[in-house]
Amino acid sequence: MTFAENLKKLRKQNHFSQEQLATKLNVSRQAITKWETGAGFPDIENLISISSAFNISIDELIGNLKEDISKDFLYESVTEYDIDQVKRLDMKLGGAKQCVLSGYQGEKIRVRLTSDSYSTLQNDFKVKIDDIRNRIDVDMNLKNSACESISKEEIYIFIEIPVSYIQHIECDIHANEVIIQSLDCSNLELDIKSSHVLLKEVTGNVEINCNLDMEVLCPSFKGDLSFNQLSSTSKLYIPENLKFSTHTKGIGNHILFENNALQQNLENCETVIELNGLKSELMICSLKEENYESL
Repeated sequence: MTFAENLKKLRKQNHFSQEQLATKLNVSRQAITKWETGAGFPDIENLISISSAFNISIDELIGNLKEDISKDFLYESVTEYDIDQVKRLDMKLGGAKQCVLSGYQGEKIRVRLTSDSYSTLQNDFKVKIDDIRNRIDVDMNLKNSACESISKEEIYIFIEIPVSYIQHIECDIHANEVIIQSLDCSNLELDIKSSHVLLKEVTGNVEINCNLDMEVLCPSFKGDLSFNQLSSTSKLYIPENLKFSTHTKGIGNHILFENNALQQNLENCETVIELNGLKSELMICSLKEENYESL
């Protein structure tokens, strides 16, 4: 079941109209309509509010995002490439409304561009995949009248990565929202301009380079997580029982905690959270037990 279907089902099971749920969440009725039709996806604060309203975990609420990948759009363009050995993946994707990066057991890189409103998608957005020795380059090129401001309003990018063949990923993407799921790789480097990031069932070392204020949600994550930011204030949501240590580097950077219980800073932890850059703050917040499933 997709997130949109799940939300609609939960709303009806709890006998809420769209207007009533919108009031409860302090959002517009139009926002509920967009979420239930798949035309939009709630930000992190709203995901937490929805899960609390229905008393379910975020994992249960989100469901299997791979089903959202197979959702039908009016317009789409698909590019695939077979891989037969371990490669490094370097992606430069430009702007998008949403980018979903998923790992799977297979042998193909699959890039799917979709839209419900951009009728000339196939002509104006071209994905090029180059195999260069031990590296795969994936680039999205804009043609004709296409521009990044339009793509950030109307284009969704879904990428499926064969985890058995990809162990190091660099991704440059300027999406409003970035979702990483079901991915196990040694290193993932994200160069992004995104306010909302979701890491779901991700294992490995993740580096996020972004100078925007972000909300990063990690309901299920194993590995090290580092932020490189400049004059930014961001929030990181992690399970309340996750053991972690923190490090700060650079000048004028501070890691803060939502409450004293989060200040564990234990040695030999599985997870290290690091803040690099200049004059930035990272607030670490806890996801309550009822809002996530145990790692």
